[in-house]
Amino acid sequence: MSTEEFGACRRLAIAQATDGSIMDICQDGGVVTALLLYALETKLIDGAVVSGIKESKPCFPNPLLATTAREIMKCSGTRYFYSPNILALNEAVRQKKTSLAFVGTPCQIQAVRKAQKAGYKLVSPVKYLIGLMCSECFTYEGLMEKHLHRALGLNLSSIRKMNIKGKMLVTTDSGVHTIPLADIKQYARESCRRCSDFSSELADVSAGGLGMNGWTFVVIRTEKGAELFDTAEKMGIIRTRDVKEEPNAMNLLCSLSRRKKKGPIG
Repeated sequence: MSTEEFGACRRLAIAQATDGSIMDICQDGGVVTALLLYALETKLIDGAVVSGIKESKPCFPNPLLATTAREIMKCSGTRYFYSPNILALNEAVRQKKTSLAFVGTPCQIQAVRKAQKAGYKLVSPVKYLIGLMCSECFTYEGLMEKHLHRALGLNLSSIRKMNIKGKMLVTTDSGVHTIPLADIKQYARESCRRCSDFSSELADVSAGGLGMNGWTFVVIRTEKGAELFDTAEKMGIIRTRDVKEEPNAMNLLCSLSRRKKKGPIG
């Protein structure tokens, strides 16, 4: 294991889910969804703490304890707004779950690790921490309501997917709308400016798109994470490529990690 500028690292991989149904709905390579489904099916976990979508509010994140494959699939994709996933641990305790995967942003991964170290019972069921790479989240009122709806005239209920690839790509029923990041920077959450962790350095496995289409950049950090990822690969749940095939993604991982560590930006 080595220590890089993006944290501890046992292995780096470019990965993709092999299940076409996952690829149809996923954000990038579907790796997080594939790992969760594999872990649930093989009973490595009895639930996953993830971010769903509030039915009454388009694209609005909702913390959820997913206990079925259908629920995990339904939560596939990224919401660019803060989802307090830790709150779903209360439901896990209520249901007496004993082995969970927790999916969250760097700040949430840090919070769970600290709670584990302190011995809090709330996080005792958490077995795997899967971290999402994150530069910042936006306020729902600013990005969705003020900019996308009022300024650009988009019907929020028609939005099917949002992604960032050097710019924000908003896929609606009528097509893909491209929005310069400079136009939406003002809606970033203030607290995100003070975060120094881009790649979820305390996770067992970290994942992010890093500008790629249809593939996920994965940082395997711990022995537990390596066992999960490597076994899923051997079982054909995911396929991998060498990171040397995507030098731009590697460069972006390093540059964004450095940028976050420098302190408040923007």
